[in-house]
Amino acid sequence: MILANPPFNISDWGGERLREDGRWKYGTPPAGNANYAWLQHILHHLAPSGTAGVVLANGSMSSTQSGEGEMRKAMIEGEVIDCMIALPGQLFYSTQIPACLWFLAKDKSNGIARDRQLRDRRGEVLFIDARRLGFMVDRTRKEFSDADVAQIAATYHAWRLGEGYVDIPGFCKSASLEEIRSHGHVLTPGRYVGAEAAEEDDVPFVERFAGLQEVLETQFADAEALTATIRARLAGVIPQ
Repeated sequence: MILANPPFNISDWGGERLREDGRWKYGTPPAGNANYAWLQHILHHLAPSGTAGVVLANGSMSSTQSGEGEMRKAMIEGEVIDCMIALPGQLFYSTQIPACLWFLAKDKSNGIARDRQLRDRRGEVLFIDARRLGFMVDRTRKEFSDADVAQIAATYHAWRLGEGYVDIPGFCKSASLEEIRSHGHVLTPGRYVGAEAAEEDDVPFVERFAGLQEVLETQFADAEALTATIRARLAGVIPQ
């Protein structure tokens, strides 16, 4: 297992000197951006059944500049992308931009996790949209709670094991390669998970509207009373 948080969108990585490098199985990364160099470097060093988790800027999921779209397509069709997770902004001390997690697998047809045999995930990619999770710890920074982390991890493990996983609108979706192709090989989770399911409401509209109207009338009356009180007090302060 490899975990990596490389610098986002780094341009000064020596790409011009590495145009013929053997690590670039899915395409030569652009000299001006190392995102796909990091991904392929990590894939190159994975064990035959190894997995990796990589934090990258959101642009890596959809960029088509300098051949990155073709590299992403090659990685998808090459069955090395296991899961994509969209993260909320403000998780990092150094930047407030949102990021994403790439989970890579050298061989999606097998693998072991927690001493359990994984199912064959070829032909599928799991998408998780975690942008709504987390809480603000101060004015500028957000963190995941233990429950948030557990929800994300449990979803990924259930999907890989094939035990108890279900798509949840607005949160997670197991998408087929055909569906990903229809989106131009873009890997942004929001394109796949859809909208969050609305909570069921058994209250008839007429009854619900009447209740709202009653609340509104009460608020109007309170506002009028408050206005009258303010006017009376101002009259006692300001000479006529």
